[in-house]
Amino acid sequence: MNRAKASHILITLLLGLGAIVTLFPFYQTLVLSFSTILDAKSGSVLLFPKTLDFSAYRFIFMQGKITHALMISIVVTVLGTCVSMIVTAAGAYALSKSSMPGRNFIFTGVILTMFFSGGLIPYYLTIQGLHLQNNLLVMILPAAVNSFNLILMKNFFGTISPALEESAKIDGANDLRILVQIVVPVSLPIIATITLFYAVDRWNEWWLPMLFISDTGLQPLQLVLRDAITNLSQVISNTTGAQLAAGVQNVYMESAKAAMIIISAVPIFMIYPFIQKYFNAGIMIGSVKG
Repeated sequence: MNRAKASHILITLLLGLGAIVTLFPFYQTLVLSFSTILDAKSGSVLLFPKTLDFSAYRFIFMQGKITHALMISIVVTVLGTCVSMIVTAAGAYALSKSSMPGRNFIFTGVILTMFFSGGLIPYYLTIQGLHLQNNLLVMILPAAVNSFNLILMKNFFGTISPALEESAKIDGANDLRILVQIVVPVSLPIIATITLFYAVDRWNEWWLPMLFISDTGLQPLQLVLRDAITNLSQVISNTTGAQLAAGVQNVYMESAKAAMIIISAVPIFMIYPFIQKYFNAGIMIGSVKG
C-alpha cells in the first residue's frame, strides 16, 4: 500500500508539473496583455503585471473590424456546430444499424476520406462551382461532417441497448422519432464531446475564409486577428490623432498581440466547464467500443 501511495504521489506531481508547463505560456500571455508599455519593454513582467493596464484591449476594440469579426465568428460557430451535429448524428445513427442496405460500403467510403482527398485545386473549383465564395456558408457546409467524429458517434450509438428501440417501435415510433427522443437523450456524453470538437473547429476556422472570402465584412475573428498580428506595427502607426490622444500611443506591440490571443481564446474556453463532466466518458466509450 505504501508503494502504491508513493507511485500515486509521484504521478500526481508529474501531471501537475506538466499542467504548469502547459498553462504557463498562456498565463504569461495573459499577464503581458495587461502590462504597461514600460513594464513590457523592460522584461520585468513575470507572474503578475506591476500595473494593471487595459490600453491594449482598448486599442483592439477601437478597431471596429475586430468587434464585427467577433460577431461573425460567433454566428459561424453556433450555426456551424448545429448543422454539423444534426448531420453527424443522423449519419452515425444510420451507420450504426446493421440492417441498413450498403452500410459497409458507405462506411468504407467514410474511412477513405480520412486518408485521401481530391486536392486543393479540385476543392477550390468545387467551392467555386457551388457559388460559396464570399458566403458565410463556405465555413459551415464543406466542413459539416468530420469523419473521425462520425465514427466516434457511430460507435457510441452501437452500445445502446436494442431493447430501447424495439420497445419504441412497438409503440409506433419511426426512426427519426427514436433518434430524437430516445437515442440522443441517452447519448449526452458523446453529444457533448462532439459538440465541443465541432465548436472548436468552427471557432478556429481561418483557412477556408482565407481562400474563399475576400469581402472584409465577412471575415471571421481568427482571420482578422491573423492579419492584424502580422501587420500590427502598421496599424498602430496609422492610428488617428484622436485615438493617440486617448492613450493608444502607449500600446506596446507585443502587449497588443497578447491581448488578441486572449480575445480569440477565452470565448471557446468558457464552453468547456459546462460539458467537462461528459467529455471523458464520451471520448472513451466512442473510441473503444464498437
